[in-house]
Amino acid sequence: MRLRWPLAALAAALLALPLLPLFAGTPDEAPPLSEADLRFAEGVAALKAKDPAAAEAALTACTALAPTRVDCWWELGWARYLRSDWDGVMAAWAQVERLEPGHPGVASQTSTVKGKLAIEALLRQWSGEAPPPRPKPTGSIRLRAVGDVMMGSDFPEPWMPEQDGATYFADVAAALGDAELTFVNLEGPLCDGGSTNKCKEGSMCYAFRTPTRYGKLLQDVGVDLASTANNHAFDFGETCRAQTEATLTQLGIAWSGRHGTVAVKQVNGLSVAMIGFHTSDSAHNLNDQKTAVALVSGLAARHDLVIVSFHGGAEGSKAVHVPNGSESFYGEDRGDLRRFTHAVIDAGADLVLGHGPHVLRGLEVYNDRLIAYSLGNFATFGRFNLKGALGVGVILEVELDASGKFLGGQVIPTMQVGDGVPMMDPERRAVTQMSSLSAEDFGARAAQVSADGVIRAP
Repeated sequence: MRLRWPLAALAAALLALPLLPLFAGTPDEAPPLSEADLRFAEGVAALKAKDPAAAEAALTACTALAPTRVDCWWELGWARYLRSDWDGVMAAWAQVERLEPGHPGVASQTSTVKGKLAIEALLRQWSGEAPPPRPKPTGSIRLRAVGDVMMGSDFPEPWMPEQDGATYFADVAAALGDAELTFVNLEGPLCDGGSTNKCKEGSMCYAFRTPTRYGKLLQDVGVDLASTANNHAFDFGETCRAQTEATLTQLGIAWSGRHGTVAVKQVNGLSVAMIGFHTSDSAHNLNDQKTAVALVSGLAARHDLVIVSFHGGAEGSKAVHVPNGSESFYGEDRGDLRRFTHAVIDAGADLVLGHGPHVLRGLEVYNDRLIAYSLGNFATFGRFNLKGALGVGVILEVELDASGKFLGGQVIPTMQVGDGVPMMDPERRAVTQMSSLSAEDFGARAAQVSADGVIRAP
């Protein structure tokens, strides 16, 4: 008689059998783990479990047992990173560099940690001094702002505007520069050289590098303020980030992005500060709301007006609405933007300018302050999808009084044609889009956008 066992029962029976060696003789035994190995494994497991205290204890023991083990020092640095012990991180990674000069991780990560230390130093400095007395401000300012600007990239092969960009901004130059302050989000470095490990061979590459000579195009159209707090500022590493900052400074364009940096301009007798935020630790991190509030509060005590720029939110043609709660994109936390913008205004910000989704979003007026949740793509040459809503842009005009109150503004519609040349939009799509999105997302706090593009408080 044939026995028929259910498959699950057969598998269970086989698993219950004692394991026998495949070959005759005594099998080789794996060498026992050392105490340092055990502590290292324990520390890495604690890191994965997001338990930095346990990780630091285990990895500190590993470094004591095996002082020359690079991996123990490296992971100890990360345990301290999770605890925001920036001095401790630098001490651990200094040992990594001593034991393995040129360690690639140290080179790429220490600039972020140094930035965290810079923020701590700035906040300590502010806490230890009284803000200088300031006379009561009077007057107003009129500002124009645009979203993402990337004027072509020479990597992996050149894809640049005609005539080396000489006429790139021709159609929008007058509108862009007709303001007392003009702001852009600079989406990528201005650099001649550098290297990137962002792109794999055969993949679609989204690492941008615009030659430094193109910075003059921004100066020529009247750009005064640039945010470098975004996901492309570090495409070519620290070398190109520093070159970008030096180029902007030389051109008289104030910038913010690197930790502890603030752009400051004097306009109509008013001191105007702009600080840029992004959703990563490569810049002021908008997801670290406690630090963001402290920074904005400190600036508000020292300047007449504070502008907050942020690069956040999901991306793409479907990302036109501002949800309640956090947004994500390919698993990355792109911020709870309503919470962030309201918090920085409560801390003293007078205008909030958003970008990152690559589409326009609505306008909200919160406590008499204007929030533009996304200014979309303005001038993004060669490597961007510009179909539909992705090709619609805006020059946003905003007027603020000396106290920061929103007085009014204008939606000036733009678009991109060809490979990404900015033009005025005869169809005026930005007016329709920003009017409807504002009403749909913000109800009673929605900025009122009329058919002719005039913006008023609700």
